[in-house]
Amino acid sequence: MADPAPDATRALPDPAQILASWFSPAYPVGAYSYSHGLEWAVEAGEVMGRAGLADWVADLLRHGAGWSDAVLLAATFRAGDPAPLAALAEALAPSSERLLETMAQGGAFARTTAAVWGIALPPMAYPVAVGRAARLLGLPLRPALTLYLQGFAANIVSAGVRLVPLGQTDGQRITADLMPLCAELAARAEGASLDEIGGSALRADLAAMLHETQYTRLYRS
Repeated sequence: MADPAPDATRALPDPAQILASWFSPAYPVGAYSYSHGLEWAVEAGEVMGRAGLADWVADLLRHGAGWSDAVLLAATFRAGDPAPLAALAEALAPSSERLLETMAQGGAFARTTAAVWGIALPPMAYPVAVGRAARLLGLPLRPALTLYLQGFAANIVSAGVRLVPLGQTDGQRITADLMPLCAELAARAEGASLDEIGGSALRADLAAMLHETQYTRLYRS
């Protein structure tokens, strides 16, 4: 069955412009509400200072949700039916808050993107929704992966700037230092199979679980 076509009455701009808008802080997915367990990790003393935050986010990219999301996004981009991948994405969430994080952001992304670009995009986990939208609009996969990973990292760094706390310049230095890693992982994920989706970021997963009962919380995860 062919993919449904986007709204033919609207000319698509440069793909880079669309992708830049999707992963801008202004895109209404509510990413600022989530710390991905970082809030607990900072309170527990597991993440301290600029170097500690940089290492934490790099590990999430390499071994945690960053890598898994990238593989899911790429697999969805290649798939005719996103439903099995949507179910897999939900099953991979290691805690209730992480499930909320991916489903709430994915639902918000799907609603906005469907309304703006005239595509059929039901609510799904965030990386699956992005992969499906990129396929339907004919956007290039590699830049979509790179910017998705960069946005993922930048959001956690932004939470760290508030929580550690750090200055904005230090936060931007961390984000800049992580750009080569985002590009490297995007290149790997572009052709990765689902057999390569595994990771091991156990401290981050535990932090996400412990955050559920943290006494004082600014973030939803």
